[in-house]
Amino acid sequence: MKTFSGFRQEDFDVFAIDGLDNRMEAIKTVIRPKLEALGHHFAPTLSTACGSEMFYHVAKHARRTVNPPNDTWVAWAPDKRGYKKHPHFQVGLWGTHLFVWYAVIYESPVKEEISQSMKQHLDEILEIVPDDFRWSPDHTQPDSTPQAELGREGILKLVDRLAAVKKAEILCGITIDRHDPVLADGDKLLQRMDDTFAVLTRLYNLCRSGSLAASR
Repeated sequence: MKTFSGFRQEDFDVFAIDGLDNRMEAIKTVIRPKLEALGHHFAPTLSTACGSEMFYHVAKHARRTVNPPNDTWVAWAPDKRGYKKHPHFQVGLWGTHLFVWYAVIYESPVKEEISQSMKQHLDEILEIVPDDFRWSPDHTQPDSTPQAELGREGILKLVDRLAAVKKAEILCGITIDRHDPVLADGDKLLQRMDDTFAVLTRLYNLCRSGSLAASR
């Protein structure tokens, strides 16, 4: 990457802009170039760590006709055509924070297989994932819970729900408050993301065997 300057308060302020057209224009001009840069920057790293080529996809929000998006992101998956049906990685912004996720969302046809893999490897997951990482059951909501607070039983509930509930999702990663100084330091932020992906790619690889078999 040439020079990544990180994120500024103005980037987060985009989500306070009223109206679909005005907010979308700001997302396209203010935030999207940074997400494109991150997509390009991390694709080789993620490809190497995951053992298959990872393609990045910047959210277009094309289905929105009335309500403006409250978050936006770039996602990486082993598919040129899209990411939603695959376990994937995301970096994005809400108005309150930046997030870095490993995500299995409701469109994925391999949720049951991922759930089984996670349950089988739960003790390893608890060792791989630091206690200050966070878990979420819904990518459309900004809230998440630290692993230390969830504990083994809390994570197991999320894992079981992933298989049992049609709209269930599971996300694991970090959030960084919009006022955290690291966001404005491009080099430090890239390193924080790199460190996070080092954990999340291990989680991805640990849980992927069942999903690969089911997607063939």
